[in-house]
Amino acid sequence: MAYPSQMGFQDASSPIMEELMHFHDHTLMIVFLISTLVLYIIALMLSTKLTHTSTMDAQEVETIWTILPAIILILIALPSLRILYMMDEINNPSLTVKTMGHQWYWSYEYTDYEDLNFDSYMVPTSDLKPGELRLLEVDNRVVLPMELPVRMLISSEDVLHSWAVPSLGLKTDAIPGRLNQATLMSTRPGLFYGQCSEICGSNHSFMPIVLELVPLKHFEAWSSSML
Repeated sequence: MAYPSQMGFQDASSPIMEELMHFHDHTLMIVFLISTLVLYIIALMLSTKLTHTSTMDAQEVETIWTILPAIILILIALPSLRILYMMDEINNPSLTVKTMGHQWYWSYEYTDYEDLNFDSYMVPTSDLKPGELRLLEVDNRVVLPMELPVRMLISSEDVLHSWAVPSLGLKTDAIPGRLNQATLMSTRPGLFYGQCSEICGSNHSFMPIVLELVPLKHFEAWSSSML
């Protein structure tokens, strides 16, 4: 859950989000080093009038500033591709949930169960209980088992939506007529909040997502009570 004036990412709650945060730090360090080098060279050029003519014409310098950026791009591309394939990979999901975007609410269907589906609407501000979060609470939370791979099938009934939960590293477009899929696995129990991340109309701001990750035995008890 984000807090006021937060500058960085939310705490990672899934292996994919941990990998994304490590990649972010790795890339940001490269950007810092490049920025420092460029600023240092600019400062030297502005603060001295001396010019080394043999350096300006040297073939070696041109070779270095051609090869070095290529190496830097490879150092960024390889871990990026690794994470991209990890996010695309689905290994024997224990549960499949179909998510449909509507104007302006989400509907969920647990496809492994015969009749387990519901709509999830935002709770109006006037109905909030003490401790609940404005614009983020819903009347029906998505309850899922923790530490198990869950496949989300995401689509839309009307316009473009985007199903996003930052702390789990999830953001998948909901497109009418197209079924996208994403995998999630939480390493700890808790409530995880998200919102529609694609401008979808006048009530775009009022499409929250709440995932409740619980141990498997609690999930089984919940699913039995819903059937």
